[in-house]
Formats: sequence, structure tokens, C-alpha cells
Amino acid sequence: MRLFVLVCALALAGCSSKGTEYDPTANWAAEKLLADGKTEMSSGNWKLAKERFSAIEARYPFGIFAQQAMIDLAYCEWKDKESEKALATIGRFQQQYPAHASMDYMLYLKGLITFTPPSALFANLTGQNPGERDQRSMRQSFAAFNDLITRFPDSKYAPDARKRLVWLVDTMSQNELFIARYYYERYAYVAAVNRAQIVLTDFEGVPSAEPALYIMMMSYEKLGMTELRDDTQRILLKNFPNTRLIEEGFTDKPAWYNPLSLF
Repeated sequence: MRLFVLVCALALAGCSSKGTEYDPTANWAAEKLLADGKTEMSSGNWKLAKERFSAIEARYPFGIFAQQAMIDLAYCEWKDKESEKALATIGRFQQQYPAHASMDYMLYLKGLITFTPPSALFANLTGQNPGERDQRSMRQSFAAFNDLITRFPDSKYAPDARKRLVWLVDTMSQNELFIARYYYERYAYVAAVNRAQIVLTDFEGVPSAEPALYIMMMSYEKLGMTELRDDTQRILLKNFPNTRLIEEGFTDKPAWYNPLSLF
């Protein structure tokens, strides 16, 4: 019996030793890990690149190589479709190195990661307007790009960030308009007015202002609030003298457009 137990123990020990993987980078310096990680990153080998950059963070924390490793790791995680991990890495970087020279890039990367949610890739197949999607990612993207151009107006990433901000503002205003129209078509006129007002107060000068005013005007009409209806109609005609909404109303659904068409 004792012999049987000893044999089993030796067999288990053998299996355990065979399962131990050899790490060829165990004795590598941080500089070599970083250089190899960048080589793998340039080749699109995101998995191996992430391993190299993660190893630097684990073995050589808080040094200049660890700082660059975090920057590259966030990019690789994004490219490897691990957006949540990439955002977490950026968050750690912002917390640990708030005055880093590459902070403008990290803000830009953060904006890019949340700029187009995965569902947007299929919107052209479903006919969904970008403004109809959940705004959480868009608001995160807006905050990152806005932070970038506010803190680093001369950054090389600022011009593209400004273009993306224009799209985000327009799309978020469309989202509020979509909700306002949804409420109006379901006879929730007070809610329709409230959402249409957001378009006018939070997104000044956007194209969605015209239909937002029309929804407000018609909602006041349905509520029997004729004075507010007439005031809103005057504002609509003053700002959009050629509007056809008063005569024709909404004739069709808004057409979907590509969120990357501006770039």
C-alpha cells in the first residue's frame, strides 16, 4: 500500500514538473523586453507584445520603461479587441503619471477606444441611425477628446480630436431628438418637449435644432398650450425660414450615415 502511494506521489510530481513552462525572457532586461514588444507590436502580434509589456510592468515597475510599456500595452489591448482592459490601463496611467509628456496621446487613445461602439459596425446592415444608440460610449469619447483639446490645444492629436468632437456633438443631439420624437409619436407630449429642449440647450447650433423646435411646437399644440405653440413657431421660422416641417411634418426616417465619413 505504501509503495502504491509513493508511486502515485512521484507520478503527480512528474506531471507537475512537465506542466511548468520555460520563460525565455526570464533574465531579459527592461530595455530588451520593450524593444521585443515593439517589434511584435509592429508585426501585429498583439498577444506576444502584451506579454512583453506586462512583463516590464511586473518586473520593473515605475521606471521609464514601465511608463512606455503601459502606453504600448493600452494600444495593443485596444487592437486586440480588449477595449475594457485598454481603458483600465489608461486609467492606471493617468493616475500614476498625470504629468507625463504622452498624456495627450493617452487621452486621444481613450477617445478613439470609445468613439465607435462595436454595435456601430453593424449599423449599416440594420439601418440604425448612430443617434439611436446608447450614448454612454459617445459621452466618454467626448469627455476624452474635450479634455485633450482643452489641456493640449497644440497637440498633434488635437486637430483630429476636434473633428471627432463635431461628429459626437451632432450625433448626441440626434439621440436626444430621436427620443423626443419617440415620445411624441407615443403621445407623451410633456416628455417630448423636455427632450427636445435638451437639443436646444445642450447642443447649440446643431442641425437637429430645427426638428426639435417642430416637435416642441406640435407637442404644445397637442397639449392645448397655444401661446407656447405660437412662440415656438415664431422661433422656428426665425431661425429656419425655409423649413418645410410645418407644412409637411416628418416624411421619413433619418438616413444612417457612416460615423467615420468625416475622417
